[in-house]
Amino acid sequence: MTIDTLHLDLGSRSYYVRIGLGLIDNAAREISDLLVRPKVVIITDETVAALHLDRLTAALTRDNIEVSSLSLPAGEATKNWRALEQTVEWLLAEKVERDDLVIAFGGGVIGDLTGFCAAILRRGVRFVQIPTTLLAQVDSSVGGKTGINSPKGKNLIGAFYQPARVLADIGVLDTLTPRDFIAGYGEVVKYGLLGSAAFFEWLETNGPALAAGDIDKRAYAVRRSCEMKAEIVARDEKEHGERALLNLGHTFGHALEAATGYSSRLLHGEGVAIGSVLAFDLSQALGLCSQECPSRVRAHLRQMNMKTELSDIKGELPDAEGLLALMGQDKKVQAGKPRFILAREIGSSFMAEDVDETAVKTVLKQALDRR
Repeated sequence: MTIDTLHLDLGSRSYYVRIGLGLIDNAAREISDLLVRPKVVIITDETVAALHLDRLTAALTRDNIEVSSLSLPAGEATKNWRALEQTVEWLLAEKVERDDLVIAFGGGVIGDLTGFCAAILRRGVRFVQIPTTLLAQVDSSVGGKTGINSPKGKNLIGAFYQPARVLADIGVLDTLTPRDFIAGYGEVVKYGLLGSAAFFEWLETNGPALAAGDIDKRAYAVRRSCEMKAEIVARDEKEHGERALLNLGHTFGHALEAATGYSSRLLHGEGVAIGSVLAFDLSQALGLCSQECPSRVRAHLRQMNMKTELSDIKGELPDAEGLLALMGQDKKVQAGKPRFILAREIGSSFMAEDVDETAVKTVLKQALDRR
């Protein structure tokens, strides 16, 4: 398989996204032009470390690059102040300089946390993303959003800080659990829903083979997702307008993640999938799209064995008022009101700033009633 290279054009902050097989084993060559001195530090989590850290370390030390690493607990709960402080203090103890390279080696949690550490350490050190989950490869590793969670909401503390390079090795996806892989698929589907009916149709046809391990289809899905994100980010790096479309399903999803305590009850991609269904339900309730649209979204996600309903979340959830209160802490709140990404049809989304709260509450109540 050839390596695909995408260029994210952001002027002085531009970088390449490399997608394909063997990127971890060839990591030294892939980052050699970025090294000022032969030294890197790696931030990872305990799950990824057990599976892949020795391989990455060997690939780098084989080229006489000095390597040290820090492994953090896996899971969304690691995106907090305590882990941020621990990681920054470790980087300082390792005497990381502004021209050195920090590698984020893991999923979205590690990428977001490491990127934020890189943004604030010595007022900015360079970092490379090596994403190891489908979700991170198609979404969180590209675009420069970094940060941690607050008990009051997800990703409320952070910064826009672009990586120096992204290396998406498709081969590591084989080591994901079925649940982790399919949760990441929620972010893949998002791209079709928000901006490409043709891509959604491709996923309807090819999604099962992709999930079953078809490497070429996986590579295409990652590449197409990254292409769409790169195009949007290049036009709107700091989310003043169009980039907000990438949050389709996230206003609902982030509230559900907060309601479940950022725990294994609900993975981020699962929240996005359920949130996307709710966004289409709301769009249909407001008369923006036909009933066929949310039905079709549900049908495909169910075909992929994904969570689509609040009833798929184990345990208690807040009532509609409680979920609305959690939405009030979303990053996209403006003048005290959540902004929603709604759809006119599959592949055509837009940002709505003044959505009738009664309609939102009705959709939430109906979803809760189905539990």
